[in-house]
Order: sequence, then C-alpha cells, then structure tokens
Amino acid sequence: MGLVIVGSMAFDEIDSPFGNSGRVIGGSATYSSLSASYFSTEIKVVSVVGNDFPVEAMEMLKRNGINLEGVEIKKDQKSFFWHGRYHNDLNSRDTLVTELNVLADFNPVLPESFRNTDFLFLGNLSPDVQLSVIDQAIPRPKLVAMDTMNFWMDIALDSLKTTLKSVDLLIINDEEARQLSGEYALVKASRIIREMGPKYLIIKKGEHGALLFHGDEIFFAPALPLEEVFDPTGAGDTFAGGFMGYMAKTGDISFENMKRAVIYGSAAASFCVEKFGTKRLEELDMQEISDRVRKFVRLVDFTVDG
Repeated sequence: MGLVIVGSMAFDEIDSPFGNSGRVIGGSATYSSLSASYFSTEIKVVSVVGNDFPVEAMEMLKRNGINLEGVEIKKDQKSFFWHGRYHNDLNSRDTLVTELNVLADFNPVLPESFRNTDFLFLGNLSPDVQLSVIDQAIPRPKLVAMDTMNFWMDIALDSLKTTLKSVDLLIINDEEARQLSGEYALVKASRIIREMGPKYLIIKKGEHGALLFHGDEIFFAPALPLEEVFDPTGAGDTFAGGFMGYMAKTGDISFENMKRAVIYGSAAASFCVEKFGTKRLEELDMQEISDRVRKFVRLVDFTVDG
C-alpha cells in the first residue's frame, strides 16, 4: 500500500563531540523516506530543493525505490540549510544557522498519481501547509500522520489546532507534548492533545524510548542501549518513516499493529544515530533491521511466576 511523505529535503552541517560533518544531506522527507523504503515499496515524496541539491543524492533515493516525481527543483535557488552544534550529552543542541531558501515559500502540490494514497505522513512544516496537503489527498487516506515542533506552537497555535482536527496520528517529543498540552505529566498531556483531534499519539523520549497512546491504552517501547551515539540529527524523522513504512507494508491500522510499527521505527532510528547524516541508513539491509528488532524484543521479554 502506498505512502506519501511531504517534508523538507535539505543540507545539514553538524558539530558534535565527534567532529564536524561538513555539509551533508538531510531534511524530514529525506530521512523518513529512506527509513520507510526498507519496509514498503511504494514511497512517494513531495518536497522542494534548489539546483544545488546533489544529483547523486537524488539517484541514491531513487535506487532505494523512492518516487521523486513530487520533488520540485527550483533553478537558481538554494536548498534549505541548517547548521547546529550538539552539546556533550548529545541530547541538547544549539542552532547556529538556519537558511530557509526554497522552503520559505514551499507550497506542496500532490501529483495526480499521489492523491489516492492509503498512508500520508506530513513532516515538520507550517500547519497551514500541512492542512492544504491533507485536503489534496482524495479519497481520505486510511492513516494521516504528522509531525510538528515548538516553533509552530509559538507562532501559529490556532492554525496548528485546526490542522490537528484533520489528522489521525501526531508524532512529537516529550517537550513538545508538554508545551502543546500545558501539562507536565505525559499521560495527562496525551489525553488533552488527543481531545484536539488525533485518535493516536506518539510521544518520543529520545534515549528513553517512545510512548503510544490510544483511548485508555498505552504502549511503551524502550530505546535500544547503544555503545556509541554519533549524530542524533534525523532520528525522529527516521523513527516516523520506519513506523509509517511498516504500517503501509502491512495495511493494518489497529493499535496492536501500531505497537509493532513503533518497534520497527525505533530499530530504524537506532541505526540513524550511528553515523553523520543519512550515511548509515543508506547502507542498511533488512537482515540488520530484523536482527535489531529481535534485540528490542529480548530487551523487554520476561515472564512472571504465579
């Protein structure tokens, strides 16, 4: 079943305790589509880049089976660029440079062949833009998921709340959940956010795992303890892509299947952090992913006597 991903394709530069990455490809659509491509064969991307975006990167995505028909290339303009510096704990970072460039007036249009899709993932964009994409998907997809961030809560909260009424699943981190809900306790926060519209909510907690909420049900997936975390950039988008790719592969939107999707998304994200940029994702194979999923299963497998 098809998955359409709408988001940024960009350049990043990362300073970390491990050194400087130089300019590498990034962006929500890049990370999430690469991750999803290991699970589903019908990944379609809608994005915008400048003429500086590498042809080799586009070819790499196509080799992974990703349909780039919906990617607009703007001549004589530059791609979005972000430069950040991670602190020693790799959990906090400072933004040094943000250049919107082509993303400043991005108005995504779904190609006709993209509109009838079963699954739609909206990367971190303006909530008005996200809503315009939802309106283009006819008939309505089986599952519409979106990401957002603190920035939109600060400057476009009313628009964000309007868009949330039209989505099935929201994927955010714990800090964002607390800001959006006004509650510190994540169980309370989840209830308030789901009253805004989404039936399902995933709250990512970085190295502390992820929570999935629906009705009165809660599922928790731990993060896999890793010997080395090299670059956390894109891990959240990789998680979302793995989650949505697995959902698209199975076509099953039950809560039980979402639990499995959370594990597969977490496994994909655990690879992402092992190298700068998308390098680790580019060289993955399904055997590695399956082996890592089994590690997740062993991590929480136990029996209770009596």
